[in-house]
Amino acid sequence: MQEFKTVKDSQVSITELMLPSHSNFGGKVHGGHILNLMDQIAFACASKHSQRYCVTASVNRVDFLNPIDVGELVTLRASINYTGKTSMVVGVRVDSENITTGKKRHCNSSYFTMVAKDENGNSVPVPGLIVTDKQGVRRFARSKYRKLEAKERDTKFESYNFKADQYLAELQNENCRLELGS
Repeated sequence: MQEFKTVKDSQVSITELMLPSHSNFGGKVHGGHILNLMDQIAFACASKHSQRYCVTASVNRVDFLNPIDVGELVTLRASINYTGKTSMVVGVRVDSENITTGKKRHCNSSYFTMVAKDENGNSVPVPGLIVTDKQGVRRFARSKYRKLEAKERDTKFESYNFKADQYLAELQNENCRLELGS
């Protein structure tokens, strides 16, 4: 196993035609189908980087920016944005293209945390990332801080640590009614 790899060493992309079987009741491509494709390409990218079987540990925010029509081509691109000891953050970008007009749209981007596993299911070290440009620095730093913020957020709202009284005023202007018992 190499000690470090570049982003380009493990980048992958796929393009797939969206078929009627991929559509939801509204006639657009089902978000679940796109999520499945995103998970597959994140797996391929992480496995290529680590040269190991990888599992999805988490998915950070998926915003569907534009709907995808049946008959469009969908291109997914994945690259490693961050490497920890045994985990990697894979950035996934989804674009659609109307094959008759050539119009392209960015449909979503997301970040998958993938963990490398050995044959017994134990987490194993992954190669580090060689960062070669400012964009790479930005992506690595953003992933690092996103990871730290998630840990802080999870700890802040753990039931054993949560202080509801600190949030009561914030709920006053929300679409809820407080009927708290003693």
